[in-house]
Parts: sequence; C-alpha cells; structure tokens
Amino acid sequence: MRRDDRDEPFDDLFREIERMMNEMMNGADTNVNFDSPGPSNSENGFGADTHVDIHDTDEKIRVIADLPGVEKDNIELECDGKSLTISASSDHRQYDERVDLPRRVNEHTASATYNNGVLEVVFEPAEQSSGISLE
Repeated sequence: MRRDDRDEPFDDLFREIERMMNEMMNGADTNVNFDSPGPSNSENGFGADTHVDIHDTDEKIRVIADLPGVEKDNIELECDGKSLTISASSDHRQYDERVDLPRRVNEHTASATYNNGVLEVVFEPAEQSSGISLE
C-alpha cells in the first residue's frame, strides 16, 4: 500500500525540526558528564540557582542577592556609584558579579545585611546634577 503525503500532514514539519536539532547537536559535546559539578558554579560566577533583584524607589535603591552557603566574612562589596560588585566564596563555589544599578547612587550611604544566605544592600540615590550658568 502506498502512503499518501496528505495522510501525514505533519511529516514535513517533524523532518524539519529533526534536521534543525541534528544541526544544533552536531556542534555539541556528546560526552557530557552530568554527574560532575563542572565549571558552571565554581568558575563562572553566579550559578543558575542564584537570584539578584533590584528595587528602585524614590528614597532607596535596594539590591537583594541569594548567596547560599557563604559565610558573612567571605563577602566583599564595592560600589562606584553606577554598579555594585559582589565577590564571595564558599568551599563549593565562587561568586563574582557586577550589578549595574538603575541610576547613580551615593555609595557612601550604603548599608548591607546578610542573613540566611540573602544579601541586601541599600543605597540612597545620588543628588541630581545641577546646571551651570554661564556669565
């Protein structure tokens, strides 16, 4: 019995999807060991399980980051007014993240707390620039 292409309307679509998947997978490493921790968490900074939120209100800019398994003494923070750099380490991973802030902050007003793996850094916004009049 001869098969009519109209009987299987999705054959062309499935063949095209399979072709594209094969094309994508040809460049992939097929010897991936999913049991090993690999470089994803230890060498590439924040892992997929880390979350950073930025809340911007009129009075404060608040950065909240999840740093599970890190001791407070192993966290370093730096701010240049435009971005916050978070560096932290634990026995199992290294965090290095530069967070661009939504607007300029006064880095001298920063306060930071760390509790149960959650880092919170609060800034006051920087004074707005004022115009300069020409004489």
